[in-house]
Amino acid sequence: MATFEPRSAFTSDIADAVYVHVIGASVWADAAPADPTWTSHVVGILDGVAWYAVDVPSDLDPSDGAAVDLFGYHGRAGEAAWLAAGRAVQLVEWGRTHRFCGRCGTPTEPAPGERAMRCPACGLSAFPRLAPAMITLVTRGDDGPDQEALLARGVQWRAPMYSCLAGFVEPGESLEGAVVREVNEEVGLTVGDVRYQGSQPWPFPHSLMCGFRARWVAGDIEPDPTEIADADWYRRDAMPNIPPGISIARKLINAWLEEA
Repeated sequence: MATFEPRSAFTSDIADAVYVHVIGASVWADAAPADPTWTSHVVGILDGVAWYAVDVPSDLDPSDGAAVDLFGYHGRAGEAAWLAAGRAVQLVEWGRTHRFCGRCGTPTEPAPGERAMRCPACGLSAFPRLAPAMITLVTRGDDGPDQEALLARGVQWRAPMYSCLAGFVEPGESLEGAVVREVNEEVGLTVGDVRYQGSQPWPFPHSLMCGFRARWVAGDIEPDPTEIADADWYRRDAMPNIPPGISIARKLINAWLEEA
């Protein structure tokens, strides 16, 4: 199985390379940069091949229309390459949005020896942005075939799909605390027994999804109409349309389905 190793620099020369050209938020990979003067970032190593991210100017498209968004790239390239491409998009977007100091407005410069943009005037360093978010599968009932899972549909989702509840972690809040708060805010339920399951980089645009399981404690479903279009309890033998395999939501749901 292919493995991806994130890097901020290469300590030795690597003969083979892939250059992920980031065109808007879409990607196009090639064996050489379309223009060596464009800004590039070290991404990492995938099966012995060096990966770089190339920031393509907004008015250009060296792919001639062949670039795809990250959802489409996952189906073409596989999990490891998708992780590398997602990191490429995140790094390019970070570079685009930190060209000037957030404190004094001076143009920033790459910091030597670390992944940061540093202000030469006031010394402020800006590191790649990461927004931690929790995502949780809430269950009700004893373990076994009759147990139910809570799935919901967001108001902004175009497809009639149901998934786990998710939300961003607030300042001063633990991940577990975010699970309890978000579930209560989104559907009015009280949950407990919050257990970490795993995490997934989610480059839309710069989240880290932290997956949890939680158990229903009390309350009836009362969706917040500003966020949740519908929510309900589902048995394993009567599941709605659920997310594709690209997401940690599907991994959480699949793990629960396989427990029966």
